[in-house]
Amino acid sequence: MDGILNGVKVIDMTTFLAAPTVARILGEWGADVIKVESLKGDPGRTQGSVFNMHYADDENLGFDISNMNKRFVTLNTKSDKGIEIMYQLLDKANVFLTNIRSKSLAKMGLDYATLHEKFPELIFAQVLGYGENGDKRDAAGFDATCYMARGGILGTTMELNETPMNPSNGYGDFQVSMCLAAGICGALVKQFNQHVGEKVTVSLHHAALFMQNVAMVSAQYGNTYPKSRKAVANPFNNTYKTKDNRWLVMCVPVFGRDYNKVMTVLGRKDLLDDPRYNDVDKINKNNLNDEFIDIMGAAFKQQDLAYWTKIFSENDLPLEACLTPTEIYQDEEALKNDELRQMVFPSGNERMIPTNPVKFGSQGKPELKVSKAQGSDTVEVLAELGYSKDEVAAMNADGIVGLTKSI
Repeated sequence: MDGILNGVKVIDMTTFLAAPTVARILGEWGADVIKVESLKGDPGRTQGSVFNMHYADDENLGFDISNMNKRFVTLNTKSDKGIEIMYQLLDKANVFLTNIRSKSLAKMGLDYATLHEKFPELIFAQVLGYGENGDKRDAAGFDATCYMARGGILGTTMELNETPMNPSNGYGDFQVSMCLAAGICGALVKQFNQHVGEKVTVSLHHAALFMQNVAMVSAQYGNTYPKSRKAVANPFNNTYKTKDNRWLVMCVPVFGRDYNKVMTVLGRKDLLDDPRYNDVDKINKNNLNDEFIDIMGAAFKQQDLAYWTKIFSENDLPLEACLTPTEIYQDEEALKNDELRQMVFPSGNERMIPTNPVKFGSQGKPELKVSKAQGSDTVEVLAELGYSKDEVAAMNADGIVGLTKSI
């Protein structure tokens, strides 16, 4: 199948989630992605233990979510011959993608300055924790710390006086992945037009601040966080609980226009045109948020979730249930739009996995190829560089490269 990035070669030296997922996305779009792992391998191969999932070479979705559509090479880049081979790979590549810390890259001769001098057209793409200029530029960066905590997500999205939410692993990582994938595509245009490379970076911390644009900007006007759902500025943009103890979210931003319609749907025709509540500015001015939200909450408690999703939909009022992953597996919208795809793994099991959300009309449904064991493609990739099987075997014996290694 032709992909939008056919002909683009990416050398991926990444670990865990954010950075390797960038390469997975580029691979879905047709790029030839070669993942270079150290002799120890990407620790992401065993993250299934953290995610409560099976992990083995025959089924490792915790690794697949970031590493589908790649070829796998094991290379000791701390050896002279290993770095020579790495340079040979980069000489034929469009993009070098990494999340290795800059100090470590410099020790290996894989930092931007070195690579740009050697390969002026090469794109250098890097996921960072905190950016390049602050005191924490060389600190370890993870989704939970850089993005969720210091990036303000946990401190703003929690219910007032409650504990922070406990999001799924990688919530921020995957947003960073899409940001850097976009940046790389921009750099590819420059590379094509000007025959020169570019340095593209995205930090977890910066991405978190950008994703919270409204909170970051409005806070300086006194819009305080965290908030209580009993004090939101627009009660029509809020969460409510149903008779069967399910949570839903309604989002009806034009309060005044839809006030009577919402009151009718909620069975509160007695409140039609009520001057206490039909103007959201007055609700906020008179501090009636808590009172009106209680009124709405009592109404929602009269019926089950299915009733509310149906009647709000019939009245063209946006409202959705707060679904869990197991419910989404059955969601026709997700299945019909190829947002979730069921795949058969070498284990013989059928599993669901999300596709990336960017679609190209000319490409159709992207092909998804499950990841393979570490070093599975070492012989093939090195053969493309001119190395014989005997030479590869000798380098394997010397600890310069690695061949297939199971978890």
